Amino acid sequence: MSALTTSPTTSAPGAPGTPKTAAAAAPHPKRRKPLRRRVGGLLWWAAAVLVSISTVLPLLWTLSTSLKPAGEIISDGFRLLPRTFTWGNYSNVFHTVPMLSYARNSLLIASAGVLSNLFFGSLAGYTLAKLHLRGKRILFSAYVGSMMIPSTATMVPLFLIMKQFPLVGGNDLAGKGGGGFIDTYWAVILPGAVGAFAVFFMKQAFESLPGDLADAARIDGAGEFRIFFRIYLPLARASLAVLGILTFQAGWNSFMWPLIVLSSPSMMTIQVGLAGFVTNYATDYGPLMAGTVVASLPVLIVFLFAQRWIVEGLATSGGK
Repeated sequence: MSALTTSPTTSAPGAPGTPKTAAAAAPHPKRRKPLRRRVGGLLWWAAAVLVSISTVLPLLWTLSTSLKPAGEIISDGFRLLPRTFTWGNYSNVFHTVPMLSYARNSLLIASAGVLSNLFFGSLAGYTLAKLHLRGKRILFSAYVGSMMIPSTATMVPLFLIMKQFPLVGGNDLAGKGGGGFIDTYWAVILPGAVGAFAVFFMKQAFESLPGDLADAARIDGAGEFRIFFRIYLPLARASLAVLGILTFQAGWNSFMWPLIVLSSPSMMTIQVGLAGFVTNYATDYGPLMAGTVVASLPVLIVFLFAQRWIVEGLATSGGK
């Protein structure tokens, strides 16, 4: 019996002839994981720095150029810190063109676009999100599909509609004989009064709200508009703030369409007014950059005042 039972032999690690197990041969996974995390973290920070530089550097260059004299802009344009600071470019902006009048026109057009998109966009979004209507999916698909059409493809037919609108601007019932809405503020406001993006954005916002509130209000005898205005619209104020900022920014920065439909110098917007510093022979870079900084301030101020609502909207959507 003792001859049949043999004890396993043990050998020192590293001795010749010792078989290597799979666990010893394979690298330990815990040793690779920190290295991968470090490399991934470094790549992420490098990408973040590059994106930040590409975003902030043009803004810094614009601000720096607005504070340089004309000779330094031409000779040392890529230097961020001006050798000689001057505020003359900002005074030239207000003396060369009626910047305050242009800013008033842009503020009027942008504010009208914000009010119309907030009201009609939220009303249409509530209808598509909470009401049971036939064909609303087809209608919503048409809205989303219209967002894929570039605006340059619709400028010519839209211009003809604004010019030949019946019984407006001297036109007869057939749209002939006058100028329609051309060279009026309505020509800029009406085409973007109810944007497809506003309808899409508010529909998604109302779909995230519970439908039991509407059912309870209907049982109490409330009408649909009262349910929309008294219950759902206050709950969507964070989404309304975000939509208002985006709409104001788009209306304030609009350039091509106001340039096409507005011809009176007194009705020009601020973005069209900045083009007055660019001629066929020369470009006055100092006042142009100073005007760009002035034109960017209203959008920045609106964002600073409304950022509380944006943070609230992100926190609310994250909690859901």
